[in-house]
Amino acid sequence: MTDPREMQAPTGFHPDRGLDLPDLDPDPMTQFRRWLTDAEAAGVPLPNAMSLATAGADGAPSVRHVLLRGLGDGFVFYTNRESRKGRQLAENPRAALGFLWKQLDRQVGVSGTVAPVSDDESDAYFAGRPREAQIGAWASPQSAPIADRGALDARVAEFERRYPGEVPRPPHWGGYRLTPDTFEFWQGRTFRLHDRLRYVRDDAAPSGWRIERLAP
Repeated sequence: MTDPREMQAPTGFHPDRGLDLPDLDPDPMTQFRRWLTDAEAAGVPLPNAMSLATAGADGAPSVRHVLLRGLGDGFVFYTNRESRKGRQLAENPRAALGFLWKQLDRQVGVSGTVAPVSDDESDAYFAGRPREAQIGAWASPQSAPIADRGALDARVAEFERRYPGEVPRPPHWGGYRLTPDTFEFWQGRTFRLHDRLRYVRDDAAPSGWRIERLAP
């Protein structure tokens, strides 16, 4: 039987080839882009889907999945800033991300500090969204209790009437950028003896990052 991890895998990939220090780029963002490209080439559904873990001032964690919408010097995602995650990030501007690409038996974990992106960046992204999603950003009081689905549908109709043409970005909606201070690249191996290599920011290292192997 064909190992599902090998289906549509990129050329030269084998799930038990492993991961070692020479395989990694000194820059973890470059390494992440390589693995994201591999996931896209392998046909992984929604390769930019990522779990986002946050915690408020009380330390209680919560997690959900969002979509990666930008890469540069950090990981960019967009949301309602009055939502649970928005409130938690206002109280505690640190978060962790998790990517799972099961077809390649790979995971990446990232943690770091989070800050809102500029209004110009949020405006540009919002302007490119489908109209229905733009209306939804106004209509949904994200994370707040609502009476029923009909109440949400009524709000959608209200904002469709309010904005028959161009839909402006809601002031409470925008982007965040997570600036990483750690990355972990996880490659599955047989018998759960997986390869885990972690990048940690280190000003003394030539690349600015120290790489260490973790026990599986």
